[in-house]
Amino acid sequence: MSHTQFNNPTVSHSDSNPPGLVDPFGRRVTYLRLSVTDRCDFRCVYCMPEKMTFLPRARLCTLEELAEIGTAFSELGVNKIRVTGGEPLIRKNIQNLFQQLSNLPELKDLTLTTNGSQLAKLAPALKDAGVNRINVSLDTLNPKKFKQLSRTGDLREVLKGLQVARKQGFSAIKLNAVVLRQRNFNEVCELVDFACQNNFDISFIEEMPLGHIDEHAREAEFVSSREILQQLGNQFSIQPSDYQTGGPSRYWQVAGSKTRIGFISPHSNNFCNQCNRVRVSAEGKLLLCLGNEQSVDLKAVIRANPGDREILKQAIVKAITIKPERHYFQQDDVQIVRFMNSTGG
Repeated sequence: MSHTQFNNPTVSHSDSNPPGLVDPFGRRVTYLRLSVTDRCDFRCVYCMPEKMTFLPRARLCTLEELAEIGTAFSELGVNKIRVTGGEPLIRKNIQNLFQQLSNLPELKDLTLTTNGSQLAKLAPALKDAGVNRINVSLDTLNPKKFKQLSRTGDLREVLKGLQVARKQGFSAIKLNAVVLRQRNFNEVCELVDFACQNNFDISFIEEMPLGHIDEHAREAEFVSSREILQQLGNQFSIQPSDYQTGGPSRYWQVAGSKTRIGFISPHSNNFCNQCNRVRVSAEGKLLLCLGNEQSVDLKAVIRANPGDREILKQAIVKAITIKPERHYFQQDDVQIVRFMNSTGG
């Protein structure tokens, strides 16, 4: 991965209130996906190999450093932060980070993406810590297939966690499903029906070519959003919706239900022209595009300039000037060697 270090940015140190983050293509960055760990208690087949090598814990940012990064982005105009992993809820004392981020006055939306394995015990604490919305990965409602897809997961624990979370009063709970042709394409209607019964939203995601996966052939398993939409149209009455969450999902409304169906289509319907987000990995690398390798080492900036948030902010401002226009994914080719768990999607 190509790393750029901005320890000595040219932006004036006296500029304590720089303008919002605008990239070279006029897109304003208002959304940060903040990964807190690359570790996960699942080994989902589309995310990582079964025998995954994780980063040494010493290379991860501390929770204090992650909070500092979130604060700097917030002061630069980011109003939505999504905490991701790996599986973020296995990070020790993660509630402390949520509490710090939720207290940022500029932040409008603090959200979480999780596999749901820890929700049954942590959902109440997450609500108390200020989390607004939760996304839960759920690719199938079949326990045997769930085990096959996640390799280590227990569907019963995830469903229990969803019901506990539902009682906490989060502003929204959304399901995320990665659709594979030979695995769960035939279950998309069942997943939408489950979402409708529980007043959840749901997004279907085209598999992305991140990391070398040998468990299946990505080209053979690829299902486009259009195919999923056609399949759903056989059972549900759905109409386009102008609902937006600040992320890449394009939504449809299920008639007679509160449920919205989102489609994340990095292959078939590229959404890069509206990109408003960047990612920070668990080791502090600012990734300017999920489908490109440019990155800036924010952890190095923090450790070289302890307590100086202005230098951190200036490094971020300068980094945005190299944000690429778009990604170029192909189903049968891996352009990015890092796995999904290292960036949180």
